[in-house]
Amino acid sequence: MNRENKRRKYDKNYYKKNPCTDSFTCKNCGWPIVSNGAGSNHRNHCPNCLCSVHVDNKPGDRDSGCGATMDPIGAWVRKDGEWALIHRCRYCGSMSSNRIAADDNPMKLMAIAMRPLLSDIVPQDQALKMLSTMESQGDLI
Repeated sequence: MNRENKRRKYDKNYYKKNPCTDSFTCKNCGWPIVSNGAGSNHRNHCPNCLCSVHVDNKPGDRDSGCGATMDPIGAWVRKDGEWALIHRCRYCGSMSSNRIAADDNPMKLMAIAMRPLLSDIVPQDQALKMLSTMESQGDLI
């Protein structure tokens, strides 16, 4: 890589418009990560453990000095039906939302999505009532 391309790559906001094709190793589980297979040009979390690294204050700006591991704490569905993970930084507590990728571990995604139903936030009898009323409405798929 020549000097001009290297400098341009690390300019502020470069990753807002340009894909990140760099390979890296997950700080949490040690999984080797490549950008191929993600279904997106902007790989930002590990497909194995779903952890991320706190590098952005705003998507793509690489302006955060924290650099700590961000844990997946929840999932939500956007208006267009796309799933996204909610990450919280272990060090500073900052939270962000990241699109899921095509090669993410489906069992871990479902475990994170089901977490609120399995916690004390939703009482078990209310969760069972919700499920029984949903069953009477036909197919859930």
